[in-house]
Order: sequence, then structure tokens, then C-alpha cells
Amino acid sequence: MHRVYKYVLPGVDKELGQLRAIAERIPDPELRAQALASMASKKFHCQGGGVYAAANLEHRDKLIPLIVALQTISDYLDNLCDRSTSLDPDDFRLLHQSMLDAVNPGVPLRDYYALRAENDDGGYLHHLVTTCQTQAEKLPSYGSVRKHVTELVGLYADLQVYKHIRKDLREQHLLAWWERHRGDYPNLRWNEFAAATGSTLGMFMLFLAAGEETLSEQDAAAIKSIYFPHVCGLHILLDYLIDQEEDYAGGDLNFCNYYEDGTQLAHRMDLIVNRAREDVEKLPASRFHRLIIEGLLALYLSDPKVRRQADVKDVSRKLMKNSPLTRLFFLVNSIWIRKQRA
Repeated sequence: MHRVYKYVLPGVDKELGQLRAIAERIPDPELRAQALASMASKKFHCQGGGVYAAANLEHRDKLIPLIVALQTISDYLDNLCDRSTSLDPDDFRLLHQSMLDAVNPGVPLRDYYALRAENDDGGYLHHLVTTCQTQAEKLPSYGSVRKHVTELVGLYADLQVYKHIRKDLREQHLLAWWERHRGDYPNLRWNEFAAATGSTLGMFMLFLAAGEETLSEQDAAAIKSIYFPHVCGLHILLDYLIDQEEDYAGGDLNFCNYYEDGTQLAHRMDLIVNRAREDVEKLPASRFHRLIIEGLLALYLSDPKVRRQADVKDVSRKLMKNSPLTRLFFLVNSIWIRKQRA
């Protein structure tokens, strides 16, 4: 936490400040509004991702700009798709090609807005993509993780396309997509797989690993399988858990709504929590990754949204039962941070 407060959060604020200055100059009013809104409402995504830089301060000058830029692309595109003037899957696919290009240094930039009316961002998205490419290439073992990062980004892009198309088509496309992958994840349900693909934590973990001089591609593959699907799935299921009321009101798809009841939801989430803990024990710095898991639980379950939803409160109580001291510490810390920002 000392490293996070002293080095990471100031670094994240610096990067976001520079990006905000660029976003304020975006000529198209809709693109400018969504770029600025994504940074205002989702800043904590960048702060959370930046925690991975705390595990390797030697490379924080590369990791923080890389993580902030990729997360900002993700949040910006999510806003564009959520509040889109289009329901064209090809448009969503092309927009998310920017994330795939961002994690592949040397790939030429393209017109990511070619299939939508709003297209003049003054070079904002290109700047984000170039920042990612430049910083990724500086990491000593990025060549070893590149394929696995690309795989996770590809799955993320698939999810964003399928969940933002016409409402009457979403489930059938998501289920058809799951059929292509279910053989690799026999212990998951389709909604849990979909949730896992929506997390950027696996990407950030691979960025962190790429800071090691001697990381092999075999090591990178092992790290990917440790984070995906359980750590990633826990991350996004928690996000959906606390957003159920909002998503219902907005008619948005929520992966926590595909369980029979709150008891089954709590059981499956508890199972994923325990499997995530077991998975990270295989990593050399397992204690750091256990802190990530406990921090996720504390961050989401301390959100004021939990208290406003009786069913969510019950699930939260079950997940917090027998909480380890580390989670209780993060719980208190998360509540304190929210009070400071209120």
C-alpha cells in the first residue's frame, strides 16, 4: 500500500491528466464527451490496474503508462458502445481492433471510426494505441507474453461486440461463442466464461511478467492460465453483482442474472473465489496476488450499491464470511477512500 500511494497513484494521475488534456481538444463533441466521461467515471479502473506496477517499481515508468493507456481505450470504447448511435457489430469490431493493435507493437494504425458517423477525434485513439505499443515494446520479455495478451484482448473484443448488438440477438451470439470455447473450460458456465473475458487483469498481469528478463513463452502461458478464467471471472462477476439494480433499470445485460437464485449465485461466486486463490498459489509472488483477490472482494463489497440491494447484501455477507484479516484491512481502506472522495 505504501508503494501504491507513493508511486502508483501519482503516476496514474499524471498519465490521466495528460490524456484528459488531449481529450479536451477532440473536435467531435460526442467523441469528446465520451472520452472525458470515461476518465471521470472510471478512473478507479486505471488506479486498480496500476497496482500491478507496485510489484515491479523498476519498470513502473513503462507499466503505468501502458496500463493506463490500455484501460483508457477499454473504458472509452465501452462508453462509445454502451451509448452508441450504432448497433452495427462491424463497427464495434473495428473500434476494438484498436485494442488488438495496441498490444502488438509494429502493427500500423488504421481508421477505427470508419464505420460510424462520429469519426474526428483529433488523433486521440491513435495516441492511446501508439502509447501502448511504445511502452510494451520496452518491456524485456514482451515477446514471450505478446501472443497470450493478444488472445485475452481478442476474447475481450468478442465480448464487447456480442453484448452491445441488438438486445434480441445478444444471448444467441454469446451462447454460440461459448460453444466454440466450452471444451477448454468444462468447469465454467457460459455466463462465467463471458464475465472472465471482460476483465483486463490478465493482460496487466502479463505486462508485469514481461518485466522479467528471462521470462519464457511457457512461463507466460502458465501465468495466463493462472489468471484466466478464475481471477478474471471473479473481477467482473463482482462488478456485475453490485450493478444488478442499475442494469435492470437500464435494460442492460447482467451475467449475475443467469443463476436460479441468490443462493446459487453465492455458491458459484464462492467457488470461483476459492479457485482463484488456489490458482495464484502457483505464482512465485503468490502473496501479492492473494492481496489482489482480497482487495477486489473488499473494493466491490464495500460499495454503497451493496447496501441498497437486499439480495446483493445477502450474497456479500456470505462471501465476506470468515474473512481473512487482509480482506478486512482492504475493506476498511476502501470505505475510507470513498469517504475522502465524497
